[in-house]
Amino acid sequence: MSGALRVVLADDQDLVRAGFRVILGTEDDIEVVGEARDGLAAVEVVERLRPDVVLMDVQMPGVDGLEATRRILGPAGAEHPIKVVILTTFDREDYLFEALRAGASGFLLKNSSPEDLVESVRVVARGDALLAPEVTRRVIARFATPGPPTRAARPAELTEREFEVLVHLARGASNAEIASALYLGETTVKTHVSRILVKLRLRDRTHAVVYAYENGVVAPGHG
Repeated sequence: MSGALRVVLADDQDLVRAGFRVILGTEDDIEVVGEARDGLAAVEVVERLRPDVVLMDVQMPGVDGLEATRRILGPAGAEHPIKVVILTTFDREDYLFEALRAGASGFLLKNSSPEDLVESVRVVARGDALLAPEVTRRVIARFATPGPPTRAARPAELTEREFEVLVHLARGASNAEIASALYLGETTVKTHVSRILVKLRLRDRTHAVVYAYENGVVAPGHG
């Protein structure tokens, strides 16, 4: 499985981990390299194996998944960027926002389909956002700057074109959609997105969306 995406599973239920392992094991481009039954063990396994993606349960004994995510994605994890997908049976907003603030790249309910589970690994591994439409609406409502729908000034770090791309990112547009709207090639859009993330010190597209609404780049229902 040379070149496969390396995944660590963190969940206190053995049957849940076994099910995820079977689902992911059917994919040629994904390899489960480690497992953990609690948050502290997850941190230790990740430090040892340095996977590409961690599928992290929230409620686990001792150190929970949110705290484990903070530790994994803290300064010590900067040398080897790791993507964390929060998996939970609890559709709770406090978990969602805590997970995003901790640096998680996605949030997936355990009742999602096997196809969604597999795709979540691929999506976050390539740096794309993993937020379902209903979750995106919550992010917008929570992080949006209150007040009239006036667009914030362009961040000094960004060019005018990069700012335009950020606005479209905040609306949930794909690279292809941004390319069409701005009459650019998809490769050019991808380059702009990469530069935006670097300049604004954002982990991925998910956090670009959070940044945009938190800083009033786009107001809910406007643009």
